[in-house]
Amino acid sequence: MEIRFANSPAETKQMDTEQLRKNFLVEGLMKDDTIQLVYSQYDRMIVGGAKPFAKTLTLPKENELKSEYFLERRELGVINVGGPAAVIADKKEYDLAKLDCIYIGMGTEDVKFKSRNKKDPAILYLLSAPAHHRYPTKVMTKEKASPVQLGELSTSNKRTIYKYIHLDGIKSCQLVMGLTILEAGSVWNSVPPHTHTRRMEVYFYFDVPAEQRVFHFMGERNETRHIIMKDHEAVISPSWSMHFGCGTANYGFIWGMAGENQAFTDMDPAPIQSIS
Repeated sequence: MEIRFANSPAETKQMDTEQLRKNFLVEGLMKDDTIQLVYSQYDRMIVGGAKPFAKTLTLPKENELKSEYFLERRELGVINVGGPAAVIADKKEYDLAKLDCIYIGMGTEDVKFKSRNKKDPAILYLLSAPAHHRYPTKVMTKEKASPVQLGELSTSNKRTIYKYIHLDGIKSCQLVMGLTILEAGSVWNSVPPHTHTRRMEVYFYFDVPAEQRVFHFMGERNETRHIIMKDHEAVISPSWSMHFGCGTANYGFIWGMAGENQAFTDMDPAPIQSIS
Protein backbone atom coordinates (compact mmCIF):
# COMPACT_ATOMS: atom_id res chain seq x y z
CA MET A 1 0.00 0.00 0.00
CA GLU A 2 1.41 3.36 -1.06
CA ILE A 3 1.42 6.13 1.56
CA ARG A 4 0.67 9.75 0.56
CA PHE A 5 1.33 12.61 2.98
CA ALA A 6 -0.58 15.89 3.12
CA ASN A 7 0.45 19.08 1.30
CA SER A 8 -0.36 22.67 2.27
CA PRO A 9 -1.82 25.27 -0.14
CA ALA A 10 1.45 27.24 -0.05
CA GLU A 11 3.48 24.15 -0.91
CA THR A 12 1.09 22.99 -3.62
CA LYS A 13 1.13 26.24 -5.59
CA GLN A 14 4.90 25.82 -6.10
CA MET A 15 4.53 22.35 -7.67
CA ASP A 16 5.19 21.63 -11.33
CA THR A 17 3.11 19.18 -13.37
CA GLU A 18 5.13 16.12 -12.36
CA GLN A 19 4.90 16.99 -8.66
CA LEU A 20 1.15 17.62 -8.84
CA ARG A 21 0.60 14.24 -10.46
CA LYS A 22 2.87 12.46 -7.98
CA ASN A 23 1.06 13.89 -4.96
CA PHE A 24 -2.58 13.94 -6.06
CA LEU A 25 -3.15 11.64 -9.05
CA VAL A 26 -3.73 7.93 -8.43
CA GLU A 27 -2.82 5.91 -11.52
CA GLY A 28 -2.83 2.17 -12.22
CA LEU A 29 -5.70 1.31 -9.90
CA MET A 30 -7.22 -1.38 -12.11
CA LYS A 31 -4.80 -4.20 -12.90
CA ASP A 32 -5.84 -7.78 -13.63
CA ASP A 33 -5.97 -10.01 -10.55
CA THR A 34 -4.58 -7.41 -8.15
CA ILE A 35 -5.76 -5.02 -5.45
CA GLN A 36 -4.10 -1.60 -5.55
CA LEU A 37 -4.26 0.66 -2.46
CA VAL A 38 -3.16 4.22 -1.67
CA TYR A 39 -3.33 5.55 1.90
CA SER A 40 -3.86 9.31 2.03
CA GLN A 41 -3.15 11.34 5.16
CA TYR A 42 -6.11 13.57 4.20
CA ASP A 43 -8.68 12.23 6.68
CA ARG A 44 -6.85 8.88 6.46
CA MET A 45 -8.82 7.82 3.41
CA ILE A 46 -7.69 4.71 1.54
CA VAL A 47 -8.29 4.72 -2.23
CA GLY A 48 -8.24 1.37 -3.99
CA GLY A 49 -9.05 -0.70 -7.02
CA ALA A 50 -9.72 -4.42 -7.47
CA LYS A 51 -9.98 -6.17 -10.82
CA PRO A 52 -10.59 -9.89 -10.31
CA PHE A 53 -10.07 -11.78 -13.55
CA ALA A 54 -8.80 -15.34 -13.19
CA LYS A 55 -8.61 -15.17 -9.38
CA THR A 56 -10.71 -14.34 -6.37
CA LEU A 57 -9.02 -11.41 -4.61
CA THR A 58 -8.82 -10.97 -0.84
CA LEU A 59 -8.63 -7.58 0.87
CA PRO A 60 -5.17 -7.75 2.45
CA LYS A 61 -4.02 -7.17 5.99
CA GLU A 62 -1.86 -4.04 5.72
CA ASN A 63 0.97 -3.55 8.21
CA GLU A 64 0.56 0.25 8.08
CA LEU A 65 -2.88 -0.08 9.72
CA LYS A 66 -1.44 -1.92 12.77
CA SER A 67 -4.61 -3.98 13.02
CA GLU A 68 -5.50 -7.67 12.97
CA TYR A 69 -7.43 -7.25 9.71
CA PHE A 70 -8.19 -4.45 7.25
CA LEU A 71 -11.61 -3.44 8.59
CA GLU A 72 -10.91 -3.85 12.30
CA ARG A 73 -11.20 -0.07 12.73
CA ARG A 74 -12.41 0.90 9.26
CA GLU A 75 -15.43 0.90 6.95
CA LEU A 76 -15.43 0.28 3.20
CA GLY A 77 -17.44 1.43 0.21
CA VAL A 78 -17.24 -0.41 -3.13
CA ILE A 79 -18.78 0.61 -6.47
CA ASN A 80 -18.57 -1.64 -9.52
CA VAL A 81 -17.80 0.06 -12.84
CA GLY A 82 -17.31 -3.16 -14.81
CA GLY A 83 -19.00 -6.51 -15.42
CA PRO A 84 -21.03 -8.53 -12.89
CA ALA A 85 -19.23 -8.95 -9.57
CA ALA A 86 -19.53 -10.91 -6.37
CA VAL A 87 -18.35 -9.48 -3.06
CA ILE A 88 -17.97 -11.93 -0.19
CA ALA A 89 -18.04 -10.39 3.31
CA ASP A 90 -17.45 -12.89 6.14
CA LYS A 91 -18.64 -15.74 3.88
CA LYS A 92 -21.87 -14.01 2.81
CA GLU A 93 -21.99 -13.34 -0.92
CA TYR A 94 -23.45 -10.20 -2.52
CA ASP A 95 -24.00 -9.52 -6.24
CA LEU A 96 -23.06 -6.19 -7.79
CA ALA A 97 -24.10 -5.18 -11.29
CA LYS A 98 -22.42 -2.23 -12.99
CA LEU A 99 -22.82 0.94 -10.88
CA ASP A 100 -24.16 -0.93 -7.85
CA CYS A 101 -22.61 -0.14 -4.46
CA ILE A 102 -21.88 -2.16 -1.34
CA TYR A 103 -21.04 -0.76 2.09
CA ILE A 104 -19.09 -3.10 4.38
CA GLY A 105 -19.04 -2.19 8.04
CA MET A 106 -16.29 -2.09 10.62
CA GLY A 107 -15.45 -5.47 12.12
CA THR A 108 -15.86 -7.48 8.92
CA GLU A 109 -12.82 -9.76 9.01
CA ASP A 110 -12.74 -11.35 5.56
CA VAL A 111 -13.58 -9.54 2.30
CA LYS A 112 -13.17 -11.11 -1.14
CA PHE A 113 -13.92 -9.99 -4.70
CA LYS A 114 -14.57 -12.06 -7.81
CA SER A 115 -15.96 -11.68 -11.32
CA ARG A 116 -19.05 -13.54 -12.46
CA ASN A 117 -17.91 -13.52 -16.10
CA LYS A 118 -14.24 -13.62 -17.17
CA LYS A 119 -15.22 -12.21 -20.58
CA ASP A 120 -16.64 -9.14 -18.80
CA PRO A 121 -14.60 -8.80 -15.59
CA ALA A 122 -15.68 -6.75 -12.60
CA ILE A 123 -13.88 -3.45 -12.00
CA LEU A 124 -14.29 -2.45 -8.38
CA TYR A 125 -13.47 0.97 -6.95
CA LEU A 126 -12.78 1.01 -3.21
CA LEU A 127 -12.85 3.76 -0.58
CA SER A 128 -12.16 3.15 3.10
CA ALA A 129 -12.30 5.54 6.05
CA PRO A 130 -11.68 5.10 9.81
CA ALA A 131 -14.79 4.07 11.74
CA HIS A 132 -15.92 4.05 15.37
CA HIS A 133 -19.20 2.13 15.11
CA ARG A 134 -20.32 -0.95 13.23
CA TYR A 135 -23.06 -0.38 10.67
CA PRO A 136 -24.48 -3.36 8.74
CA THR A 137 -23.21 -4.41 5.36
CA LYS A 138 -25.69 -3.29 2.71
CA VAL A 139 -26.04 -3.23 -1.09
CA MET A 140 -27.70 -0.39 -3.01
CA THR A 141 -28.43 -0.61 -6.71
CA LYS A 142 -28.13 2.34 -9.06
CA GLU A 143 -31.91 2.34 -9.50
CA LYS A 144 -32.48 2.87 -5.77
CA ALA A 145 -29.80 5.54 -5.31
CA SER A 146 -32.14 8.57 -5.26
CA PRO A 147 -31.14 10.03 -8.67
CA VAL A 148 -31.19 13.83 -8.91
CA GLN A 149 -30.84 15.72 -12.19
CA LEU A 150 -28.79 18.93 -12.20
CA GLY A 151 -27.40 21.39 -14.74
CA GLU A 152 -28.39 22.32 -18.27
CA LEU A 153 -27.29 21.38 -21.77
CA SER A 154 -26.91 25.09 -22.48
CA THR A 155 -24.05 25.23 -19.94
CA SER A 156 -22.67 21.78 -20.88
CA ASN A 157 -23.23 20.31 -17.42
CA LYS A 158 -26.49 18.34 -17.51
CA ARG A 159 -25.91 15.39 -15.22
CA THR A 160 -27.54 12.87 -12.92
CA ILE A 161 -26.27 12.36 -9.36
CA TYR A 162 -26.72 9.02 -7.59
CA LYS A 163 -26.22 9.02 -3.81
CA TYR A 164 -25.36 5.71 -2.14
CA ILE A 165 -23.63 6.15 1.22
CA HIS A 166 -24.96 9.31 2.88
CA LEU A 167 -27.22 10.55 5.68
CA ASP A 168 -30.44 9.51 3.94
CA GLY A 169 -29.06 6.36 2.29
CA ILE A 170 -26.71 3.63 3.49
CA LYS A 171 -25.59 4.53 7.01
CA SER A 172 -21.89 4.90 7.81
CA CYS A 173 -19.61 6.49 10.38
CA GLN A 174 -18.07 9.14 8.12
CA LEU A 175 -17.80 7.74 4.60
CA VAL A 176 -19.95 9.47 1.93
CA MET A 177 -20.04 8.01 -1.57
CA GLY A 178 -21.94 8.27 -4.83
CA LEU A 179 -21.50 8.92 -8.52
CA THR A 180 -22.41 11.34 -11.29
CA ILE A 181 -23.09 10.61 -14.96
CA LEU A 182 -22.96 13.38 -17.55
CA GLU A 183 -25.28 13.34 -20.54
CA ALA A 184 -24.04 13.39 -24.12
CA GLY A 185 -23.02 16.95 -24.98
CA SER A 186 -22.20 17.79 -21.34
CA VAL A 187 -18.61 17.82 -20.12
CA TRP A 188 -18.37 20.02 -16.98
CA ASN A 189 -18.72 18.43 -13.55
CA SER A 190 -19.28 19.93 -10.08
CA VAL A 191 -20.29 23.34 -11.38
CA PRO A 192 -20.45 25.71 -9.60
CA PRO A 193 -17.06 24.81 -8.10
CA HIS A 194 -16.74 24.70 -4.34
CA THR A 195 -14.65 23.71 -1.35
CA HIS A 196 -15.57 22.18 2.02
CA THR A 197 -12.81 22.48 4.59
CA ARG A 198 -14.70 20.02 6.80
CA ARG A 199 -14.11 17.14 4.36
CA MET A 200 -11.55 15.87 1.88
CA GLU A 201 -12.77 14.32 -1.36
CA VAL A 202 -11.61 11.85 -3.99
CA TYR A 203 -12.85 11.70 -7.59
CA PHE A 204 -12.57 8.53 -9.71
CA TYR A 205 -13.28 8.95 -13.42
CA PHE A 206 -14.81 6.10 -15.44
CA ASP A 207 -16.34 5.48 -18.87
CA VAL A 208 -13.85 7.96 -20.33
CA PRO A 209 -13.24 6.84 -23.94
CA ALA A 210 -9.65 5.74 -24.56
CA GLU A 211 -8.95 8.62 -26.93
CA GLN A 212 -10.46 11.25 -24.60
CA ARG A 213 -9.26 12.96 -21.41
CA VAL A 214 -10.62 14.87 -18.40
CA PHE A 215 -9.02 18.13 -17.26
CA HIS A 216 -9.43 18.06 -13.47
CA PHE A 217 -9.03 21.42 -11.72
CA MET A 218 -7.81 21.82 -8.16
CA GLY A 219 -6.18 24.38 -5.87
CA GLU A 220 -7.41 27.53 -4.16
CA ARG A 221 -9.79 29.71 -6.17
CA ASN A 222 -7.03 32.19 -7.03
CA GLU A 223 -4.31 29.55 -7.51
CA THR A 224 -5.92 27.00 -9.81
CA ARG A 225 -3.98 24.01 -11.12
CA HIS A 226 -5.02 21.23 -13.46
CA ILE A 227 -4.28 17.52 -13.82
CA ILE A 228 -5.03 15.69 -17.07
CA MET A 229 -6.66 12.33 -16.39
CA LYS A 230 -7.72 9.24 -18.30
CA ASP A 231 -10.14 6.40 -17.66
CA HIS A 232 -10.05 4.64 -14.27
CA GLU A 233 -7.82 7.18 -12.57
CA ALA A 234 -8.51 8.90 -9.25
CA VAL A 235 -7.50 12.28 -7.88
CA ILE A 236 -7.17 13.26 -4.22
CA SER A 237 -8.63 16.62 -3.27
CA PRO A 238 -7.49 18.24 0.01
CA SER A 239 -10.19 19.91 2.06
CA TRP A 240 -8.85 23.36 1.12
CA SER A 241 -8.94 22.65 -2.62
CA MET A 242 -11.61 23.10 -5.26
CA HIS A 243 -12.46 19.99 -7.28
CA PHE A 244 -14.16 20.19 -10.64
CA GLY A 245 -13.37 19.18 -14.17
CA CYS A 246 -14.07 19.26 -17.89
CA GLY A 247 -13.81 16.39 -20.33
CA THR A 248 -13.29 16.20 -24.05
CA ALA A 249 -16.41 13.96 -24.09
CA ASN A 250 -19.04 13.00 -21.55
CA TYR A 251 -18.09 10.50 -18.81
CA GLY A 252 -18.92 9.40 -15.27
CA PHE A 253 -17.17 9.89 -11.96
CA ILE A 254 -17.43 8.51 -8.45
CA TRP A 255 -17.14 10.98 -5.60
CA GLY A 256 -16.23 10.00 -2.06
CA MET A 257 -15.65 12.03 1.09
CA ALA A 258 -14.66 11.72 4.73
CA GLY A 259 -14.13 14.25 7.47
CA GLU A 260 -16.06 16.44 9.88
CA ASN A 261 -19.61 15.75 8.67
CA GLN A 262 -21.70 13.83 6.14
CA ALA A 263 -23.94 16.64 4.85
CA PHE A 264 -23.83 16.42 1.05
CA THR A 265 -24.92 20.05 0.68
CA ASP A 266 -22.16 21.39 2.99
CA MET A 267 -20.23 23.37 0.37
CA ASP A 268 -18.53 26.76 0.24
CA PRO A 269 -19.19 27.96 -3.33
CA ALA A 270 -16.48 29.41 -5.55
CA PRO A 271 -18.44 31.17 -8.32
CA ILE A 272 -16.94 30.93 -11.79
CA GLN A 273 -16.25 34.66 -11.93
CA SER A 274 -14.18 34.44 -8.71
CA ILE A 275 -11.73 31.84 -10.06
CA SER A 276 -8.36 32.71 -11.55
